[in-house]
Amino acid sequence: MTTFESLKLLENDMKEYRHYFHQYPETAFEEHNTSKYLVKKLTSFGLEVHQGLAKTGVVATLKVGSSDKKIALRADMDALNMQEYGDLEYKSKNEGKMHGCGHDGHMAMLLGAAKYLSKSKNFDGTVYFIFQPAEEIKGGAKKMIEDGLFKLFEADSVWGMHNFHGFGVGTFAIKSGAMMASFDTFEIEISGVGCHAGMPHLGRDPIVASAQVITAMQSIVSRTTDPLDSVVVSVTQIQGGTTWNVIPKSVTLRGTFRTLKKEVISDVKREIDKVASLTCEALGLDAKVKFNPENSAYPVTYNPKKEANIAKEVAKNLAGEQNVVSEFNPSMGAEDFSMMLDEKPGCFIWVGNGEIKNNCVLHNTQYDFNDDALVWGASYWVDLTKKLLN
Repeated sequence: MTTFESLKLLENDMKEYRHYFHQYPETAFEEHNTSKYLVKKLTSFGLEVHQGLAKTGVVATLKVGSSDKKIALRADMDALNMQEYGDLEYKSKNEGKMHGCGHDGHMAMLLGAAKYLSKSKNFDGTVYFIFQPAEEIKGGAKKMIEDGLFKLFEADSVWGMHNFHGFGVGTFAIKSGAMMASFDTFEIEISGVGCHAGMPHLGRDPIVASAQVITAMQSIVSRTTDPLDSVVVSVTQIQGGTTWNVIPKSVTLRGTFRTLKKEVISDVKREIDKVASLTCEALGLDAKVKFNPENSAYPVTYNPKKEANIAKEVAKNLAGEQNVVSEFNPSMGAEDFSMMLDEKPGCFIWVGNGEIKNNCVLHNTQYDFNDDALVWGASYWVDLTKKLLN
């Protein structure tokens, strides 16, 4: 019986896991119920379970045989702060929270692999199953590492996976080099002089200044960075003003910038600071720029060639060479798994979630992980384990 055929027998179990997670989504560092559910299942498989890294993180250990080889497999746990729309039978029951990025599927696939491996024991070495909180924005990977993840669980390598829309079910996307962009944030506080809206000449208007700063920032990508360097600068929040007839004293802008080359990050920071400061100075206002005010920067997700080739080989043997894509554009989305790859060799891959329908892409209010991908993802985890721990 092939790995896929064996995992197919656990498909209903994995669906049950996923639908539970989907109904009860929890966001960054608040995944208490999710953690309890994971611990209950992993313990029932006979695994040794450790709790508490990064508050709600869970790491399960399965040792088979006498080899001193050790690998770590990671799934993220957190949902998004967004309302779910749609008519799923297992729709979110937690108001304003939703598994809109498919982390429910990631946990279910890793649970399925853990259950199979705990029964088959057809490898020689140690597997650490990492269930990581707070991937979205808050940097749960960094917190787990700071709490001693790789000191307590001394893996030789670490491996990650994310579902991705636009790739067919049964397809894997794997490449060496940059896979996903870096993620940095900025906050710009523009300070002027508040006044009556009918007498703007008596003040210094931060609303007008913020508009000019936002417009000028668009030139950072188009005029100050190499056209061959992928860079995105986006203002995502504008906060200022309280009523119709008052020009406020200050306005705060927040946003993100991303790139596929770590050496470009400092250049973009310099340009954001320059544009904000000089634009406001010309208008008689002050600009105070902060970068990563919530300490949430993510590095570029970069796959070493050796480990990427291992992942490709495993995926090709599982799904067929024609179903492993290696020529595709990296995503300007970001992943804090990059922090784990900065600590250990490994590879981050995408598993196909099916074609895009009705614009339901990642972070859409009607996005849903495709249950048909569960067996494929779990099978990859099992075959990767057997490949590395043989």
